[in-house]
Amino acid sequence: MTDTPSLPEGYEITTDPGRVDRARVHHWLSTDAYWALGRSREKQDRAIEGSLNFGVHETVSGEQVAYARVITDRATFAWLCDVYVDPSVRGKGVGSALVAAVRDEMRQYGVRRVLLATHDAHGVYAKLGFAQLERPEHWMALVFASEGRHTLGNS
Repeated sequence: MTDTPSLPEGYEITTDPGRVDRARVHHWLSTDAYWALGRSREKQDRAIEGSLNFGVHETVSGEQVAYARVITDRATFAWLCDVYVDPSVRGKGVGSALVAAVRDEMRQYGVRRVLLATHDAHGVYAKLGFAQLERPEHWMALVFASEGRHTLGNS
């Protein structure tokens, strides 16, 4: 059984792309998220445009306090990424409610599998139904060198 956390009073979740505070999201990710440090604004904007975006906003001020992005065909597969909760609201259940909203939205589409990668939040995601891959040896990845990094032959 998985948790279905409630969003704390005074907050709302939306998938309206017009409500994404792009500058704020870029600042969060490019300066404080280990997986996106140094990401350019242009690259972040392209990622937002090509994804289903979830934002948590304060209902009174409209200020965005959390973000998650899903890359999906809305039929068979989804990749949850760029989950970020502003430090000022961490510990209030905002992040758990956000990920539960993503999970529930993907379930409505009939998506079979939602993947994610995390370095340090396995327990948070496990409470919401995520588990390690049963057969990781079946999965592969094509990884390109990051910006500013060199691979063999490109030095």
